Amino acid sequence: MANNKQVLFASRPKGWVSEDNFRLVESPLPAPAEGQALVRNHWLSLDPYMRGRMDDAKSYAKGAELGQPMVGGTVGEVLESRSPKFKPGDWVVGALGWQEYGVGEAAALSKIDTAAAPASYYLGILGMPGVTAWMGLLDIAQPKEGETVIVSAASGAVGSVVGQLAKIRGCRAVGIAGGQAKCDYVTGELGFDACVDHRAGHLHANLKAAAPGGIDVCFENVGGEIFDTVLRLMNPFSRITICGLVSDYNATTPYALKNLRSILVNRIRMQGFIVSDRMELWPGAIGELAGWLKAGRLKYRESVATGLENAPGAFIGMLKGQNFGKQLVKLD
Repeated sequence: MANNKQVLFASRPKGWVSEDNFRLVESPLPAPAEGQALVRNHWLSLDPYMRGRMDDAKSYAKGAELGQPMVGGTVGEVLESRSPKFKPGDWVVGALGWQEYGVGEAAALSKIDTAAAPASYYLGILGMPGVTAWMGLLDIAQPKEGETVIVSAASGAVGSVVGQLAKIRGCRAVGIAGGQAKCDYVTGELGFDACVDHRAGHLHANLKAAAPGGIDVCFENVGGEIFDTVLRLMNPFSRITICGLVSDYNATTPYALKNLRSILVNRIRMQGFIVSDRMELWPGAIGELAGWLKAGRLKYRESVATGLENAPGAFIGMLKGQNFGKQLVKLD
C-alpha cells in the first residue's frame, strides 16, 4: 500500500495566504486504534472558513496546528475499521484534513449514500455549505413570500444555494458576484431575478435598481464595502444573516463600516451563526435539500482541482473568487 501524502500547515500567513504557508510531505500510513477507521480520502473540501483557522486568534473553533495536516472536510472510503459502526467499503464524510489517507474517530464520521448522490455532493449542496445556506436563510432570516433577499458571493457554494432557496420560498432573489460571467450564471442557470457585478462600479445605484423595493433579507458572505452599501438599502424590520466576511480574512486592517446607523434606524435584526452550533437541524435540512435537488429545483456546480499538491493553489484561488460554485480537490 502507498505512503500517505499530506499537505502540512507550515507557517501562519501575514495578510494574504501563499503557497509557502504549506508543505507537501509523505509519511507512513496511519493505523486505526479501537473505535477508529482508516479512510482513503477521495475528495477534499476547500472553504473560506479555513483562512480563519490559520490565524493564531480566538475563534469559534480550534485553529489549525503548525506541522499538522491542514484542516478540511473530506469524503472517502473506509479501508479498515475497528468500530462496529463501519465496515471496509463504506463511504464516509468527515474532517480528516489535507491528506490522502486519514484515521478518524467513528463518532466523527458519517456514512453517506453514494447511490443517492455523487460522493462529492456531501461536501457541498448535501453537506456543510448546503446546510449553511438552509440554516442561515430559512431558520434564522425566515423570509416571507414576496420579500427581497440579497446574497453576496452569489455564485459560491453557499450563496448559490441561498438564492435558489429564496426562489423556492417565493421571494425576489438578488445576487452580488464578481464579474459578468458569474452574474450571467447566477441569473441564467440558477434563476436569480437579478445579479449585480461588484467589480463594475456604481455599486449602490446598481443594487438600488436590482432591489427597487429595498432589501428585506441580507445573507452576508463578504462584508466590507459590499455589506456597507447593502446597509443603505435595508428596509424597516429587515433581517441580516452574517455567514462570512471573506473580504476581511486576508486584510491586515479590517474594513470599518460606515452605515451601522441603518441597523438602528431600520430596527434591523442581525445575527451571526456557525452551522455546527445546531447539529440537530442537519438531518432535516439535508433531507429537504436532497428532495429539491432530485426534483430539479436546485442546481449545483463544482470547481475541481486534481491532486493534493494543487490544494494550496486552489485554496488561494477560491479566496480570490476564482471558483464557480463549490471548490473541491479530487485526490485520486
